[in-house]
Amino acid sequence: EYQWKGPFYFIQGADPQFGLMKAWTHGDTENGDDEWGEEIKLAEQAVQAVNKLSPKPKFFVLCGDLVHGMPGTRWKKKQEQDLKDVLKNTDQDIPLVFVSGNHDIGNTPTSETIADYCKNWGDDYFSFWVGGVFFVVLNSQLYFDCSKCPELRQAQDAWLDEQLATAANHKCKHIIVFQHIPLFLSKPDEDDDYFNLNKSIRQEIMEKFHKAGIKAVFSGHYHRNAGGFYKGLEMVVSSAIGCQLGKDTHGLRVVLVTEEKVVHKYYSLTELGSQGIDQGLLEMPAEQK
Repeated sequence: EYQWKGPFYFIQGADPQFGLMKAWTHGDTENGDDEWGEEIKLAEQAVQAVNKLSPKPKFFVLCGDLVHGMPGTRWKKKQEQDLKDVLKNTDQDIPLVFVSGNHDIGNTPTSETIADYCKNWGDDYFSFWVGGVFFVVLNSQLYFDCSKCPELRQAQDAWLDEQLATAANHKCKHIIVFQHIPLFLSKPDEDDDYFNLNKSIRQEIMEKFHKAGIKAVFSGHYHRNAGGFYKGLEMVVSSAIGCQLGKDTHGLRVVLVTEEKVVHKYYSLTELGSQGIDQGLLEMPAEQK
């Protein structure tokens, strides 16, 4: 789909993270993730809300931390199976796109944890086209800590450069990136934090993205809504389908892609499920989009 065919929208979700709610409530994030009934209900609510939307979204992307269990932990496989069982009910005409998070492949990933993720969920980085727009999915853990698999970080970097060159040749309308860890939460020069990428690598990536003309980066990880701008690049941080760490609601982000812009709005699961998308968002006059 190299050709622009007119405005469309997609749904972004993040951090269903089966197991975190109990672990967080009990203050045991290492081993307290032995129940995730609440998250199953929320993920079911998210799927039902997406299925009801009309017209249908082009795809539904989940930006990492699919489950809470780290690689090799006791409940991980069961959490993953339960999430798959919920996601199987997504409308067959709405493709699912998966992004790897730190809980999916580990804070310090290895070639083994990444291979296991790929076997379960698909590639940890890849690209695809929708109606003249180029989408890039990245493994942000390789930017966070690639000490146990530096060759995989190098491979992703080389691949990304090739992809951006391809996008430039095809003169795509927009380039949009998905990754789990945000480049930054509100300001490009903010201090290093558990929830952002460290400053030295952040600056390098932001500049690369800006030069390539990337319009927006969508991520999760923070379990709160946040974001800001670096030059013309928008960093969009979406709160979680699952456990909230701030005052936001369990929700999903609706992202409208027009010829000129990428506009988006975060909806609570209840609001999206009962009222759907504001018609105003999808029917904005072309010059305002």
